[in-house]
Amino acid sequence: MALDKQSLAAGFARVAAHMEKASDHLNELDGRLGDGDLGVTMLRGSREVAKVLPDLPDDLGKALMTCAQAFTRASGSSFGTLLAAALLSAAKTLKGRTEAPWSEIPALLQGALDRMMALGKANLGDKTVLDALAASIKAMQGMSDPAAMASAGIAATETTIAAMKDQPNKIGRAGNMAARSIGNEDPGQVAWLELLHGVKG
Repeated sequence: MALDKQSLAAGFARVAAHMEKASDHLNELDGRLGDGDLGVTMLRGSREVAKVLPDLPDDLGKALMTCAQAFTRASGSSFGTLLAAALLSAAKTLKGRTEAPWSEIPALLQGALDRMMALGKANLGDKTVLDALAASIKAMQGMSDPAAMASAGIAATETTIAAMKDQPNKIGRAGNMAARSIGNEDPGQVAWLELLHGVKG
């Protein structure tokens, strides 16, 4: 078993279904420090991606590009832009391939992390989604079972969220309210957690 069009589509479908339940919580968290629309971003984006899943090409690079374009159509938010950039990073790496071993996922996520850091001008330790993603990558290293990788990523993200809750956000809208962000979970980190829950199903 490997990552291919079918498993990719199934994963995105599970995420879309999960976001139907998680979006309100994400909106509530985001409302404490930002516009309160993170859940809307994730819900609209995942719904748009779900529409293109039946017609994904076999080429994983093209399939991921199709998903990135769909997500972007539904959301012009900064977080949506970062997620689309992450998908495009993986698309570039997987271009021309119809399958990839699950063990390659940490490397794909690392490429996505590098791209997101460059685009968002953020660093690890700023209390953003990047910290959760980096922790997940580290936890998944050397693994090849997708369910186990998702579980490891979930555990690492939960640990990161708890560890950084009492730290101030240092960038973005939340960073502009650094004092208020102390004691609050970072919405982007929680969004990544919900994505992983969706992938796991």
